[in-house]
Amino acid sequence: MRFITLALATVLSLAFTQVTAQDFNKGFVAYTTGDYATALQEWEPLAEQGNASAQLNLGIIYERGKDVLVDYAEAVKWYQLSAEQGNSQAQDNLGAMYYQGYGVLKDATEAVKWWRLSAEQGDASAQRNLGAIHANGSGVLQDNVAAHMWYNIASANGYEKAGEYRDERAALMTGSDISKATAMARECMSSGYKKCGY
Repeated sequence: MRFITLALATVLSLAFTQVTAQDFNKGFVAYTTGDYATALQEWEPLAEQGNASAQLNLGIIYERGKDVLVDYAEAVKWYQLSAEQGNSQAQDNLGAMYYQGYGVLKDATEAVKWWRLSAEQGDASAQRNLGAIHANGSGVLQDNVAAHMWYNIASANGYEKAGEYRDERAALMTGSDISKATAMARECMSSGYKKCGY
């Protein structure tokens, strides 16, 4: 449902002090080479000090069970801390945890809240997730126009399959509705994701 990358966390790490960045980068190198224990050791103190990127990455480690037991509640804890600081990937991941009911009670409305925050920062995965939730009518009213709009935006932002999902939705819509969805997508993107039909 989403692709988790650590690239954003690496970019964000550049804003911290050199020592912190070195520790973060050491954790990043360890993670990418499969040394999850070292990554955890490097990132945990940073996460406890409030480093949003390290918090995101701890969430990923606990969600995936990398050299630790899978612990969805612990993953949610770290995603929540990072998401509250505005980390868009953590917001997207937290939305997915709420949608699936992993580590928290299943709550599609809460999922939509976090996905919207992430989507408003240009996160294509969250935008795709909003398309899906509007297409299915889970947590929001079923709305082909809104689904088409979000899929279209996600596609424009590089989410590969979103264009296919948009086209599947279009097959269920009138020409007028497709035009409306396209205009809404343009307005949403040109407003910096502030005027997105809600």
